[in-house]
Amino acid sequence: MGGGDHHHSPAAMPVEKQDLDLLRKHQVPLAYRDTCAHLLVDLNICRRETYYNPGACQHQRHTYEECGYIAWLRRVEKKKELKAA
Repeated sequence: MGGGDHHHSPAAMPVEKQDLDLLRKHQVPLAYRDTCAHLLVDLNICRRETYYNPGACQHQRHTYEECGYIAWLRRVEKKKELKAA
């Protein structure tokens, strides 16, 4: 129990600077253009190619969700730092 020593996949790391032209080309809605949007593009391509088969894109979905979790952890850390200052 507890954890805290989980090693994250390098592919799931959030990226601050997104390729806006790529996001525009793949019609990613503004609400989803966060630090993990680069992974959402690949996930949506996989979903369309497999006709939204729930088991076909598990790796891409897991990577996207892990990226969201890492981004959330970073926001929590930043909030703690701001509170302490």
